Amino acid sequence: MGRISNIVTAMALASVTAFVPISGAIADEDAARLFVTGQGEVEIAPDMAIITLGVEHMAGTADQAMDEVARRTTGLVAALTKAGIASEDMQTSGLSLDPVFEDRRNTAGRAPEVIGFSARNTLRVTVLDLEGLGAILDDVVTEGANMFRGLSFGLQDDQAAQDAAMRLAVQDALAKGALLADAAGSELGGIIRLQEGAGVSPRPEFARAVTMSADAAMPVAPGTLTVRATVSVVFGLEE
Repeated sequence: MGRISNIVTAMALASVTAFVPISGAIADEDAARLFVTGQGEVEIAPDMAIITLGVEHMAGTADQAMDEVARRTTGLVAALTKAGIASEDMQTSGLSLDPVFEDRRNTAGRAPEVIGFSARNTLRVTVLDLEGLGAILDDVVTEGANMFRGLSFGLQDDQAAQDAAMRLAVQDALAKGALLADAAGSELGGIIRLQEGAGVSPRPEFARAVTMSADAAMPVAPGTLTVRATVSVVFGLEE
C-alpha cells in the first residue's frame, strides 16, 4: 500500500514543477517553489449568430451576371431589414466577377473560349435574435440566396463569462497547490507570482460552404459555448 501511495504522489507531482533550488541557483537560496497551472471554464448559451451567405449567378455577359446578382442582393437586404436586422449588422464581405471558360476537353488543343461570366456577392450578417434565426434563413432563400458560407454562434459581451472562468482558474490553482504541497509533506506558502493565460471563447459552426435551395431545411441548434481561462501560479513552500 505504501508503494502505491508513493506512485500516486509521484504522478501528481509530475503534472506540475516543484523543487528546492540548489544553493546559489537563485537569489533566495533557501526558498522552495511550487509551479501550478489552474484552469477554469464556463458553459454559457450564445446570444448572437453570424451568418455568411450570398448570391451567385452565371450569365452570357458580365453586365447580365452583375445585374441579376444586384437584383437578388437587393431582395436579400430588404428581407433582412424586414426581419429586424440593422443596416450596421449587414456587411458585404465579398464581391467578384469571373469569366467562365468552356470545358478544356472540347478545345482540341486550342485555348478555351469564354462562354459566360459568374458574379457573386457575399453578405456577413449579425443576428441578435436567435429565436428568429430559422425564419431569417428561410426568408433569404426565398429571396434568391443560393450560397451559404457558414454560421457561427457567439456572445455580444463575453467579459462576465471570462471573469467567471478566471475566478474558477484561480480556485483550481489554489486547490492543486494545497493538494500537492500536502502530498509532498510541505505547507503551502504565499503566492509569489500569478500570471494570466490566454482565454478562449470558441464559436462552433454547424455548417459551411454549401449551396442553398428553396426547399432546404435549415436546422438551428445554438447549443452552448465554453469560455475557458488559464492561470499560472508560483507558490512558496514551507517545511
